[in-house]
Amino acid sequence: MLKSNYLLFIIPALIWGSTWYIIKYQLGTVDPIVSVAYRFGLGGIILLGYSKIRKLPLSFTKQQHFFIALQGVLLFGTNYWLVYLSEQYLSSGLVAVAFSTLIFMNIVFGAIFLGDKIKKEIIIGAIFGLLGTVLIYQAEFRRIDLTNDQLKGLIFCICSIIFASLGNITSSNNQRKFKLPVIQTNGFGMLYGAAAMLLIALFSGKSIGFDTSFSYISSLAYLTVFGSIIAFTSYLTLIGKIGASKAAYVIVVIPVIALTISTIFEGYKPDIYAFMGIVLIILGNVLALRNKKTS
Repeated sequence: MLKSNYLLFIIPALIWGSTWYIIKYQLGTVDPIVSVAYRFGLGGIILLGYSKIRKLPLSFTKQQHFFIALQGVLLFGTNYWLVYLSEQYLSSGLVAVAFSTLIFMNIVFGAIFLGDKIKKEIIIGAIFGLLGTVLIYQAEFRRIDLTNDQLKGLIFCICSIIFASLGNITSSNNQRKFKLPVIQTNGFGMLYGAAAMLLIALFSGKSIGFDTSFSYISSLAYLTVFGSIIAFTSYLTLIGKIGASKAAYVIVVIPVIALTISTIFEGYKPDIYAFMGIVLIILGNVLALRNKKTS
């Protein structure tokens, strides 16, 4: 059980750590909200097609579909749309730092909506992780100048974290209360999220275009299969097993993975602050995820 939990933790951390680099190939020709709709629309079709082939149950009540749709709109739609918007004004490093606070929001919302206990080791681990992430991106903080555009980006980012956390809590509730299976729930949820984004795009007058370049199509394929289907299936399964507060620590580890990829592909040279930050994140990871019975 413990080994499977760590595997479910490592998979989304590694994949989402790489998506910070891949997402930039989605920006440009196609409006961000449309790219988000393409990504999760394809992901939903693939997951439901897989479910059909495997003869997994696809019949749910209207109430269950409501909560699946809620999860989809929060987690597979609005959350990512706001992330894309925030990155138009803020660097990806600052957005990564901001998203480290997801673990705190999951702790608070978990206590409010699910009655989860607030454990001190998770809070201490989260603080270590947040401090570590801030150290890694301390150079970015030195360049902060809260102009109107940056303030707008910060508001988008904070709102996206709130929606992401509420999506995490909804998924946890769907698994606890309704015993909904992760794969089929993700399939329908992604379609609901994609449909919501397309409707917003149409009503707001966005152009529904497509980029036929290799970079756009290949990055869309990677984000759909790995970033959406595999990563979210692993992450939301982990939420069902260990809770939203502990599972959210995946988000704290992601900047370290992104930093490594940036070092390899973008020529980034980590300094002493980056190494100190990585150490703090690892220590926080151990504190937040350790099992007292097996420690």
